[in-house]
Amino acid sequence: MAVRIRLARFGCRNRPFYRVMAADSRSPRDGKHLEVLGYYNPLPGQDGGKRMGLNFDRIKYWLSVGAQPSDPVQRLLFRAGLLPPPPMLAMARKGGPRDRRPVDPMTGRYLTVPDAEEESIDEHAQVEEEEEEGEKLN
Repeated sequence: MAVRIRLARFGCRNRPFYRVMAADSRSPRDGKHLEVLGYYNPLPGQDGGKRMGLNFDRIKYWLSVGAQPSDPVQRLLFRAGLLPPPPMLAMARKGGPRDRRPVDPMTGRYLTVPDAEEESIDEHAQVEEEEEEGEKLN
């Protein structure tokens, strides 16, 4: 049984409230759970901050026995200081920079780096030659 630590949504429409739960990965989002580990209220309170309460001992236990946190829970645990930063936060923005490596259209695989560098060098050389010819004509 694969255990995930994830959020279950409660509250009304437009006023979400989440519980942090340890659940079987095959169970639905708001379905059967193994244990409630805390809560998270994303709406700002009177002090302007988001409220979060976590049972650190139980979360550490579930992580030690192999439970995998979902992406939102991983971000929450990072803010609480339990986990290292997730890879997405290291990129600075969601989505991050686009991968500009050339792709072989037949196989769908990335072209090797030396091939891509040679193509870019050839294109750069052509552009320089055209600029030199343009300067000679003027």
